[in-house]
Order: sequence, then structure tokens, then C-alpha cells
Amino acid sequence: MGQHISMSEAQLRAFGEELDAIRARVVADLGQRDADYIRGVIRWQRGLEAAGRGLLWMGFLPPAWIAGVAALSAAKILDNMEIGHNIMHGQYDFTRDPALSSQSFDWDNACPASQWKHSHNVMHHTYTNVLGVDRDVGYGILRMDPDQPWRPVYLGNPVYALLLALLFQYGVAVHDAEIDQILEGKKRWRDTLPLLRGIWKKTRRQWLKDYVLFPALSGPFALFTLTGNASANLIRNVWAFTIIFCGHFPDGVETFDKSTLDDETRGGWYRRQLLGSANIEGGRWLHLFSGNLSHQIEHHLFPDLPAHRYGEIAAEVREVCERHGLPYNSGSLSQQFGSVVRRILTLALPPRSAMLPAPV
Repeated sequence: MGQHISMSEAQLRAFGEELDAIRARVVADLGQRDADYIRGVIRWQRGLEAAGRGLLWMGFLPPAWIAGVAALSAAKILDNMEIGHNIMHGQYDFTRDPALSSQSFDWDNACPASQWKHSHNVMHHTYTNVLGVDRDVGYGILRMDPDQPWRPVYLGNPVYALLLALLFQYGVAVHDAEIDQILEGKKRWRDTLPLLRGIWKKTRRQWLKDYVLFPALSGPFALFTLTGNASANLIRNVWAFTIIFCGHFPDGVETFDKSTLDDETRGGWYRRQLLGSANIEGGRWLHLFSGNLSHQIEHHLFPDLPAHRYGEIAAEVREVCERHGLPYNSGSLSQQFGSVVRRILTLALPPRSAMLPAPV
């Protein structure tokens, strides 16, 4: 959990006011440029999907199959990261375009949009990194913080993390069902049945599309399409897991006790978002295909601002943080992911004190 940097009420108020001013300036500038940007990304995503599915119909030619998987993977990543995630945050509601509305948009993912907006927009972004409240800390199966009590089941941390990466869309879908609470007897299966039915309905539709309809349309080359679609889904899952975990769990990112929420001010909320996030340094393509979650700090501070704006304000946000004596956690993808892997492996083991022999 770490020792959080102490700030007086006046310091927190000044910190919050400076960040509020940045947000207000961007909101006042929102307009056609932002709408054109996301519509352009949507056109690219649709083009990549069409090209990918077309190339997979020629999957008997290895170069075509590889190119098809690459194009379809890119389309699914853009759909989930830069388009779906950001539209469902309400970042483009200001356009009043039904196609860009957070209320009606749905994505190519097993998790129903309405459920995701509750577990992510409400629970995660409101209670970021508060242990026992934000279920994104470990997704109900991983030990990701030393303040989470160790149990022998956590020896499987590396295995659980690998499975979560490979099946990430399903992990995101079911973690709001609190399966761990059911297994511990704190919740009944019947309480979560409506949610599970919604997940099954959405998952069934995704499976019919990727593993029945499009393979059937491929005729004698159905196997190439089926394996290509499965590969694209796998690549999307692993990429999303990597980006999200690098933004939330590398070295230096802090968690918080529930008491932090008591009388938390706007400035205190900003400070918690900052300390509970990390950025990934990289170029234009990394930012695009991460949904600009490479700017996780800016996203947690301003989740409803169009994500393509984060890079424009990142230097200013960093300067404000450093001037107030607050850390700005940023590093390369390899650096952040390496520290995430170390954390997963380290926290699989019991604390050192638990391994010491009892005094005689």
C-alpha cells in the first residue's frame, strides 16, 4: 500500500484546482476535430476488419492467413481500446451522434456494454485502487498487492495471470460476478444468474459470428477462417491485458485503504488517481493501439475527455504533479511490463515473515 505523500488541505485544493483548469480548457475546446478523429479511427477499424476477414478466406496461402490475422487483430484491438473503451466512457457524448453515444454503443467483446460501464466506469474509476472496493485489483483471482492477505491458493498467481491474459475478455466479463465471493460462501449463485445470463447471451453472439458464421461463409476453407479468428481474439486479449496491467500494477503504483474515501476532496481524488496509475512511453502507434491508455495517468484524472487529447496535456499534467511534489510514474513498455511480471511472481509467495521459523 505504501506511504502516501502527505498534503495539507490547502495543497490538495490548489492541486485539484490546477487539474480542474486543465480539464475545463480541454472541454471548452472540444469540437469537430475530436469528432473527425474518432470517426476516422472507426473507418480504419472497419477497413482493417474487412481486409482481415477477406484475407482469411484465402488462408490456404500462408502469407494471406498471416496478413489476415494481423489485420483482424488490429481491428479488434482498435474496436476495444481506442473506440469502444473511450466511447463508452462518454468521451464523445458531446457530439450528440447516436453512433458515438455511450448509452447505445457496444463492442466486439464478451462483456456486455452495460455491465462493463458499471464495473469499470463506476466501480473502478470512482474507487481506483481502493482494496476491497475496486475489483480491478487482481480481478478477483490474483494477488497484486502485499496488503492482500496471502493464502496458499496464490501460489498459482503466475498460472492465473497467464490464463487471464489469454482469456482476458472473459475475465473482464465475469469478474463483476464476484465468483470468488461465491466460492467463499459470501454470495449465492442465484444472486449472479441475471448477470451470467447477459454474459452468455453476448458471448454466444460473439462465438456464432467468429466461429460459425464467418467460417461457414469460407466454404472449404472454413478451418483457416476459424483458426484465424481465434488467433485474432487471442492476440487482442493478450495485448489488452498487457496494456491495462502496465497502467495499473507496475512498480511505484500504490493501493489504498477504504478509510481513504472518508471525506475525500476533489484534490484527494486526483491524488489517488495519480498514485494509482502509470504511463507507458512510446510513439504514435503505441498510443493509438493502446487506446491512449498508455497515458493511464491522464485517463484516470480525466476519464471523460477524448483520449487522443491526453498526449497533448501530458507534459502540463506532469509539470503540475512534480511542482506539488507528487511522482509521475512513466516508463517504457518493457520496463513497466517487466515490473508487473515481477510483482505477479513475488506476490505468489507468502510474506517473508510467514516463512520465518517461530521463535523457540
